[in-house]
Amino acid sequence: MLSTIPQFLDRGGPALWAIAVLSVLTLSLVLWKLWQMFRRGTWKREGAETALRFWGQGQTTLAMSHISFDPAPRARVVQAAMQARLSIPEDDAREEAARQARAVLNETRLGLRMLDLVVTIAPLLGLLGTVLGMIDAFQALQDSGQQADPAALAGGIWAALLTTAAGMAVAIPASVMLSIFDGMADRLAHDLEDLVTRVFTTPWAYAEEEEEPSA
Repeated sequence: MLSTIPQFLDRGGPALWAIAVLSVLTLSLVLWKLWQMFRRGTWKREGAETALRFWGQGQTTLAMSHISFDPAPRARVVQAAMQARLSIPEDDAREEAARQARAVLNETRLGLRMLDLVVTIAPLLGLLGTVLGMIDAFQALQDSGQQADPAALAGGIWAALLTTAAGMAVAIPASVMLSIFDGMADRLAHDLEDLVTRVFTTPWAYAEEEEEPSA
């Protein structure tokens, strides 16, 4: 079976070879992205929520220690927001929390531009291969004159259309995975905004601020 793969790719020409290489790169990118999200715990929310419960009760040390070694994006941003809230003025703390959130979101979206490029390029490569194949097929038909073989012409058209199908076969799964990753990044952005807001709207923090002038 493997010995026929080069022959199959040769039938489609350079465009099909390019799509084959693109498909391998796309699969590698998707697997790497899934591994990255799993390793960092992109789905995890429990640690941040537990830390916020402690934070809301005024147990700041316990809240910080609970997520100090948690690599999940939500926990990292919540920890940064808490640390900033305790050490610098509120306006500066909000800026620092926003900076940390942007950094986490950039990490989460890493590689998605490349996947978006695959979704765009793969069908275009397939279409290019089809156009070139059709040119070759009709040129052969012209050269053969009145002795044209319909079977040979059909075979040329079939080979030309093969690249379009291959391009779509790569682009469709890539588009699905891109939508999934984009949805996860959007959900993470919403959660980070919610979690950071809860850090800064904790009642005990404002109570402490009101007591400071009277001291």
